[in-house]
Amino acid sequence: MSVLHAASLIVALFFSSALLADDLSMTLRYQQPTTPDSGRYHRLSRDEAWKPEQTAIIVCDMWDLHHCRNAVLREQEFAPRLNEVLTTAREQGVTIIHAPSGCMKHYKEHPARTRAELTPRAANMPAEITSWCYQIPAEEEGIYPVDQSDGGEDDDPQEHAAWAKELESRGLNPRSPWTRQTEMLTIDPEQDYISDQGDEVWSILAARDIDNVILAGVHTNMCVLGRPFGLRQLAKNGKNVVLMRDMTDTMYNPGAWPFVSHFTGTDRIVSHIEKYVCPTVTSDQIIGGEPFRFAKDQRPHVVVVMAEDEYDTNQTLPEFASAYLGKDFRVSYAFGSATQRNDIPGLDQAIESADVVLLSVRRRALPTMQMEALRKFVASGKPVIGIRTACHAFSLHGQDPPAGTQTWEKFDPEVFGGNYHGHHNNRLTSLVEPIAPGYKHPILTGLPRATFQQQGSLYKTSPLLVGTRVLLTGKIGGQPTEPVAWTFQRSDGGRSFFTSLGHPTDFANPSFQRMLLNSVYWAAGLDVPEKFDLTKPTPPKKKI
Repeated sequence: MSVLHAASLIVALFFSSALLADDLSMTLRYQQPTTPDSGRYHRLSRDEAWKPEQTAIIVCDMWDLHHCRNAVLREQEFAPRLNEVLTTAREQGVTIIHAPSGCMKHYKEHPARTRAELTPRAANMPAEITSWCYQIPAEEEGIYPVDQSDGGEDDDPQEHAAWAKELESRGLNPRSPWTRQTEMLTIDPEQDYISDQGDEVWSILAARDIDNVILAGVHTNMCVLGRPFGLRQLAKNGKNVVLMRDMTDTMYNPGAWPFVSHFTGTDRIVSHIEKYVCPTVTSDQIIGGEPFRFAKDQRPHVVVVMAEDEYDTNQTLPEFASAYLGKDFRVSYAFGSATQRNDIPGLDQAIESADVVLLSVRRRALPTMQMEALRKFVASGKPVIGIRTACHAFSLHGQDPPAGTQTWEKFDPEVFGGNYHGHHNNRLTSLVEPIAPGYKHPILTGLPRATFQQQGSLYKTSPLLVGTRVLLTGKIGGQPTEPVAWTFQRSDGGRSFFTSLGHPTDFANPSFQRMLLNSVYWAAGLDVPEKFDLTKPTPPKKKI
């Protein structure tokens, strides 16, 4: 066999193996309104199979340096995993486009840059593809989730000043010190592309017949969304674009609205993208293992589940969680279906990674998969919080559940140690007070010890099971005193908290707000704050 023939055979085998490469199994997470104009969203997912040769990963602005020192540290933390993603994807036949904006001078002789420049210009070039895109029409439906008007710097002021001096000492502009992409990411000179131009990137995608595009890099709320090759431009021009949500970061300062942790700020941007721009994926779908998580992101994951029609908790609970839980917790929501009573879309997926579940559900059966996921969560010994109708969340008064669904008739005694058997007349006023003036419990931290009026009917819950500790009681004249709030040590080793409060007006009561807040910290095993500002933060007038 001649050398030329052998070389031809190797090339043929290479291309045939590429054509036979396995599809990429992608799970796209997205959000859709529970009902039109509700402002509430189901978080859902769908599976897609992507051809590697029809897929690209664009690496956005993974610069060597940045004016925010914390941004540099976070980028350096996830860059090794992103490089692993790129290596694996490249081997599978995915096109890799490196887009370190403003750094093309550094790469003017690089083969990957030349390859981008020599790509034929696409015939179907979208209008304004060379421009930043600050908003697409779908985003006008919502309020932008963070205030980034200060640039998103989250450095300590003294550390930031020292960082700026260090950059100056290197002869760099401390406001824009980047000169190239971080060396922690490999650029393959034989296959990859380098470009920061929207028309060039679009031409590369067109030349290679690529419809599926993954965006990774920084910063999600700025460059990843807005660049000419960013999520907005690609989404509005018809590409099947997704954000790799664990291979990114935001420019968000926790000192700005909504005054949440930096990582919650990122979550809020990701949620905004899933609602209005495009779906998201995670790195484990390419390289296996678990999704990436920053080492400093120690937030417990609280899943708030709402499916009841009497007390508007699908509005009051998200408002509560958004106002008070964002500093120390990662929060997800699961809403009951507006069309299928016995369905809470996305529940099983949400609680798979939950550390705490907070329930406000009334008399629902659940699809088998959802109920099995809930039972598994409880059996694992993880904490459960329930308000108001959660004590009869999954009871249909003993009636058979619809086909394909399950009830949990003993949920109240088994999970809350409760004994719900009806309630007093709504017109009867009840007064709530702590079990004893001097009794101490973390959930009572910061609560005024004065008696207050309950809104809504007083539940009949006594006697409670062994293992409960009553914190608040309610009293109606001439009627037995009833437990109103208590903890329960479950037989599976987990602990629960339940309160029969939860009427819409209860959420305006500082005592109820503080108790519910404390219960989340207690359930998650965190120290309950001695003081907590219950003033709700006001969003800025400017959306973006």
